[in-house]
Amino acid sequence: MTEPLETSNAEFWNELCGSGLARSLGIEEITPDSLRRFDEAYLAFYPYLEEYLDEPVEAKNVLEIGLGFGTLGQRLAERGAVYHGLDIAQGPVEMMRERLRLAGLPGAERVRKGSALEMPYEDGSFDYVWSIGCLHHTGDLPRAVSEVRRVLGDDGRAVVMLYNRRSLRQLSQKLRARLAGRRGKLDEHLRSLYDTNEAGEAAPHTDYVSRSDVRRLFAGFERVRVDARNFDNYAFGPVRLPRELTLGNLGRVAGLDLYIVADA
Repeated sequence: MTEPLETSNAEFWNELCGSGLARSLGIEEITPDSLRRFDEAYLAFYPYLEEYLDEPVEAKNVLEIGLGFGTLGQRLAERGAVYHGLDIAQGPVEMMRERLRLAGLPGAERVRKGSALEMPYEDGSFDYVWSIGCLHHTGDLPRAVSEVRRVLGDDGRAVVMLYNRRSLRQLSQKLRARLAGRRGKLDEHLRSLYDTNEAGEAAPHTDYVSRSDVRRLFAGFERVRVDARNFDNYAFGPVRLPRELTLGNLGRVAGLDLYIVADA
């Protein structure tokens, strides 16, 4: 990551990923009750996420990269993991530390600010690495994946979510841009469909990958499983197709996200 992009990412992601959901729930202060309401809404929107948390993490060294509002990190810590957290921005770091303190869980001192492209950990430090929706924002995705492999032990497992370049959203937006003659403005428009801050600004950088891209990026792992997940709401004239009905079918074919389970 170049220094200007690193600075831009730190500023952008200092507003916690999930802040829009928190505002929609009327959450104005961080309390155990408000965090519980946030987590319930978050996991209801992404019901498949629990499947990727179902790992035997008790007493295992676990690293989460990209902390957001802290739902995932708290779940891992509650399941007995020796939890470590890393984020480019101070806001998510403070949120994760506060979550652990409020829940009476250990490990707040193991949550730190740092880059996914130059992780402050020794080789083979972790049994598990989780990174949901983070690495594609770094500006150097191959290096980020290489760092995940470096800090993962030889029998370790990484669970990573990256945006799907072959999703229906991507294909439809590219077709619309081509038909409208606006292909030159497509990059920022696409970024704005995935991640924006309260001011409506798009994330500074976003990469998208196909399944074949994933195979190349994770070539240093022994086994790699790739699942498509997530979907948009769609309307066809007066007919509305809610995403809840598509998560188990269309979402598994042309979903927004690729969930990668990679064994070292």
